[in-house]
Amino acid sequence: MNKISILIPIFNEVDAIHRLLLHIENTISKTIDYEIIVVDGGSTDGSQKEIQNHENVILVTSEKGRAKQLNSGAKIASGTVLYFLHCDSFPPENFDLYIVEQVKNGYKSGCFRMKFDHLHPVLFVSQWFTRINHISCRGGDQSLFVTKELFTEIGGYNELYIIYEDNEIVKRLYQKGKFVVISRDLITSARRYLINGVWKLQYLFAVIHLKRRLGHSAESMLDYYKKKIK
Repeated sequence: MNKISILIPIFNEVDAIHRLLLHIENTISKTIDYEIIVVDGGSTDGSQKEIQNHENVILVTSEKGRAKQLNSGAKIASGTVLYFLHCDSFPPENFDLYIVEQVKNGYKSGCFRMKFDHLHPVLFVSQWFTRINHISCRGGDQSLFVTKELFTEIGGYNELYIIYEDNEIVKRLYQKGKFVVISRDLITSARRYLINGVWKLQYLFAVIHLKRRLGHSAESMLDYYKKKIK
C-alpha cells in the first residue's frame, strides 16, 4: 500500500505556508494514506506557530538550505512516495491520486505541468514548455515526486547546492529513466518575477542554467544568484 509523504521546506513564509496547508487539505483526495512534513530552516516570522495551528502536520527544524531541509524531512518520512513541494506552489485537485497512479504504472519519479498565477507573455511561454518531458524543461516549482527507495538509492539532494538543488536531483532522476510529467497543472506564484522584473529574471535564470552546463561550481552559481536576484 502506497503512502505519500508531502515535504515542504520553508523560511519565513508564515502567510504562504498557511495558504498552502489549507489548499492541501481542500484538494487531497484523503483516500490514500499521507502525512505532511514542514521543514523549517529557522523562521523568525511566526511560521512555526502557524504550522502548529494545523492538525496532523509534522514540524521539523533543520539547518537552513532547501537541500538540507528536504533531506532532513525525508529521513523521518514514513511514506513509500516522497512528494517535494515549494510553499508557493499549489498542486491540482486529487494530486495524490495522480501521483500514485503513475507509481503503479512503473514511474518512480515525476512532476506536474506548471502554470503561473500571473499573465505575461514570457511566463506563458515558460509554462508551456513544462509539458515537455525533457530535462531542460524541469524546475523545482513544478514539485517532484520520487519513491523513497529511489530517493535513498541516489543519495537524496546534494547539499552542496544552495540554489539549483531541484535541477541537480532531477538530472540524476532522468538518468535513472522513467520520469513522467503528469498532464495536470500545478499553479505557482510569479512573485519573484514581479519583484525582479519578468524579462530580467528569465535572463538571469538562463545564465545560471548556462553556468551549470559549462561546469561552474555550486558556489559560483550561488554567488551569481546573490548578486543579481532579489
